[in-house]
Amino acid sequence: MKSVFITCLGLFAPAFALAALQTEQHRIDVEVIARGLKNPWSVAFLPDGGYLVTERPGRLRLVEADGTLVGQPIAGLPAIKAHGQGGLMDVVLHPEFKKNRWVYLSYAEAGRGGVGTAVARGRLDGLRLRDTEVLFRLTPKSSNGRHFGSRLVFDQQGYLYITLGDRGDRPRAQDLGDHAGSVIRLHDDGRIPEDNPFVGRRGALPEIYSYGHRNIQGATLEPVSGRLWTHEHGPQGGDEINLPEPGVNYGWPVITYGVNYGIGTSIGEGTEKPGMAQPLYYWVPSIAPSGMSFYTGDAFPEWRGDLFVGSLKFGLLVRLSLENGRVAHEERLLQDTLGRIRDVRQGPDGLIYLLTDAGDGQLVRLVPAD
Repeated sequence: MKSVFITCLGLFAPAFALAALQTEQHRIDVEVIARGLKNPWSVAFLPDGGYLVTERPGRLRLVEADGTLVGQPIAGLPAIKAHGQGGLMDVVLHPEFKKNRWVYLSYAEAGRGGVGTAVARGRLDGLRLRDTEVLFRLTPKSSNGRHFGSRLVFDQQGYLYITLGDRGDRPRAQDLGDHAGSVIRLHDDGRIPEDNPFVGRRGALPEIYSYGHRNIQGATLEPVSGRLWTHEHGPQGGDEINLPEPGVNYGWPVITYGVNYGIGTSIGEGTEKPGMAQPLYYWVPSIAPSGMSFYTGDAFPEWRGDLFVGSLKFGLLVRLSLENGRVAHEERLLQDTLGRIRDVRQGPDGLIYLLTDAGDGQLVRLVPAD
């Protein structure tokens, strides 16, 4: 395809082929849709074929269906603090977006005590969010720049799940009076569901759904059962895939398959302990996972039902085939092709879309090669 140069932005559109690759089951082309994104974090698909893309420094960008990156960022966002690993992170559309136009964002917010993950929503009106309101704020905030999470997922009943990190302070993930290191479950307007597992428990925050997590940067729904799947960064080794259940403790930092950075010493009490859940799958050494999606489309029939996970550390895409709810096989794709992969999504067209984490980040898609 021919590329069009946009002088004022230094960007290219529309999509053009970057590489053709043979995988175990499919031959694929890698197409670049948009370039020039500043550390893009997440992509959402608009009904008209366009894309909303978050940039970690704090901008929400519109990419048109033909790949043109609109120069003016979307206005009306909440106050975002780009701090360490945090900034503007996930973006998802309300399940009934066509009717209500609600766009949900997770981001780092400054306030009393430092910085913490927050979630807001606004109604998309052209290049502006209107009626913007904050639905959730992690408490307490802290000054360090690590482990903000954060992914947003709506389940089939319309509940909103928010994934969080431990903010680089390990004991917080075991404290039910602290949001850090947990999965949060809310109604779409921020109200707390009455059947959340810790509602009414003294000393526990009622928004918490599960806890004992280190830093969750991947979350998706299993397409048949509708169950929530997450993955989280381990320390040196021990990246995990989990299936969060209400009220369950996933162990960090008491149990882990990772070790302390550099020195390799053990963390906590080992790899298992009664009352703490084991991961469904884990990586040693770490791949630094980010972004995750099940594949259900028709473009790659041999991949239907597989789980795809991005890797920041190795700059690759991991394909996991499942049997009876367990990981049966792992294939590593795109190594040395794109760089750090931050987000992984299946588009409404049945293709796989990726975002690369770089100062000149790209929105790309995988298509069947002729």
